[in-house]
Amino acid sequence: MSDDCLFCKIANKKIPSEFLYEDDTIVAFRDINPAAPVHLLIVPKQHIRSINDLTVDDQAIVSRLIMVAKQMARQQGIDKSGYKLLFNVEKGGGQVIFHLHLHLIGGWKR
Repeated sequence: MSDDCLFCKIANKKIPSEFLYEDDTIVAFRDINPAAPVHLLIVPKQHIRSINDLTVDDQAIVSRLIMVAKQMARQQGIDKSGYKLLFNVEKGGGQVIFHLHLHLIGGWKR
């Protein structure tokens, strides 16, 4: 855990948040500034700064993020209509919180 990291504080329950999913390694919760009707953040409890900081040992975490996103899409009722999965990488790629996280975005009416 990084002491000054917002997502570390949320994942470790130092800041209250309503988890829609939690296991030993991952939490999922709603984005406070949603870009769509459904906008969840899937976050590893382990502090990894960015995609650029991943190591070979982190492959299981990335896979787990995607599998949890798939499960959450089904739970949110957007698995059939479609959704986006998005990693923002570094400032130029739109990353604002420097703790690895996956955006699950969808729920638009088409």
